[in-house]
Amino acid sequence: MALLAPTTILTQQHYHTLKERFVPYPMQIGLLNRFRSAEECKDIQKRLQTGELDIVVGTHQLLSKQVNFRDLGLLVIDEEQRFGVNQKEKIKALKTQVDVLTLSATPIPRTLYMALSGVREMSLITTPPPARRPIKPIWRPMMSKPSAVRSAKN
Repeated sequence: MALLAPTTILTQQHYHTLKERFVPYPMQIGLLNRFRSAEECKDIQKRLQTGELDIVVGTHQLLSKQVNFRDLGLLVIDEEQRFGVNQKEKIKALKTQVDVLTLSATPIPRTLYMALSGVREMSLITTPPPARRPIKPIWRPMMSKPSAVRSAKN
């Protein structure tokens, strides 16, 4: 399985979540993003090619020519609309061989239309996870900058 995300921070979050959730299972999980050294990236690419890694999380690097999967069965794409035309073409090429699951917190109108018209399937998660904590907004008055106040008085 490969999990593709548009930003380095998002890949870090997905990687840590997967590591926590798969602790009881003998799963090998790798991370491929700009926070990894060139040596680590080469090691991950080698392990993907030999099939030693079960799951890899990464940014656009997953779509590069250097990355070859031994047996990719599922590609999960987080926020597909954040990828460019070149990346989407590579994803389309992969779609012919593997199952693809696209995640989006805010579907763009075209994706939503495709789902509503039946061209594309869409599932909605309407119940929050069991351990989800509510968001508590904090409202604070904006403080004006002292320099702006001084210049207004002059």
